[in-house]
Amino acid sequence: QGQLQESGGGLVNEGGSLRLSCKASRIITSELTASTMEWYRQPPGKQRDLVASLTSGGSTNYADSVKGRFTISRDYAKKTVYLQMNSLTPEDTAVYTCVITTRLGYVYRGQGTQVTVSS
Repeated sequence: QGQLQESGGGLVNEGGSLRLSCKASRIITSELTASTMEWYRQPPGKQRDLVASLTSGGSTNYADSVKGRFTISRDYAKKTVYLQMNSLTPEDTAVYTCVITTRLGYVYRGQGTQVTVSS
């Protein structure tokens, strides 16, 4: 059973940056290279929303609220997907979760990492 583990969250001042990592284990590389990788976030008391996605073909998509500030990327050799977050604001405070969906439809989801931005 594949697993995802996020890291890199924490407390940061407004205007600061963080890089989140999501490392996959027990998922073979050939499956990862055919997968869509996504980051979601859920602010306190609100629904979970898609923040960024990266297809197997390299296409990216971002929520309007993070365009120009966040960048999703991957390193297949390290089996890791990243979310670089710059110019953070308190509105970015949320639990961030990575999701990997394989070509066969299997969905792997991490447990999430807390990001808190103070004003």
